[in-house]
Amino acid sequence: MGKRYKDALKNFDRQKYYPMEEALKLVKSNAKAKFDETIEAHFRLGIDPRHSDQQVRTTVMLPHGTGKSVRILAFVDEQHEAAALEAGADIIGTDEIINQIRNDGWLEFDAAIATPPMMRKVGQIARILGPRGLMPNPKAGTVAPPDDIPRVINELKAGRVEFRNDRTGNVHVPVGKASFSHEQLTDNLQAVVDTLRAAKPESQKGVYVHRMTLTSTMGPGVRVESAI
Repeated sequence: MGKRYKDALKNFDRQKYYPMEEALKLVKSNAKAKFDETIEAHFRLGIDPRHSDQQVRTTVMLPHGTGKSVRILAFVDEQHEAAALEAGADIIGTDEIINQIRNDGWLEFDAAIATPPMMRKVGQIARILGPRGLMPNPKAGTVAPPDDIPRVINELKAGRVEFRNDRTGNVHVPVGKASFSHEQLTDNLQAVVDTLRAAKPESQKGVYVHRMTLTSTMGPGVRVESAI
């Protein structure tokens, strides 16, 4: 642990559970790196990730965005390329791009979207995109009819974030940057909490959220009194 990290640990009790707004203030004040750190929320869920009916996968629209520019790769046919680019897509998923991903491992984008007819082509690189959370998926709203593609692009650019549980039943969601105001972070975090609450699987029994923790990129985690 570096000196900055050790100094941050002196500012709070790691074993204590803090009210959400107080935890946000602690994490924000401890984010003192030379770059604008990302503030993240981590949730330890009571789901059994081995069961398909207990998976948590959804999207949240952060009211104040993520503070990060999003590069979007759009798999659309030639007829809809112009509309996708006009809406803000950074790259069109041509055959050349597909080959570049498959052969060279090129992944210089943050999100991929596709129309249903294009999913056959995208399937050629599913094994590459899937493990990295970049595979377009209807449940995440990243597979949409051609007329909806501009809307999806606008939402992703504005701060729509997809999240899903990992193999151990944890969920990790960015809620903004350390440079955000306390009010902006609070609004974004509340949107995440509300969305996660609504995404509780019907088959899940018992405690849904065992632990909620807030942290910055380089800072220690602060435990939060769960609001779910």
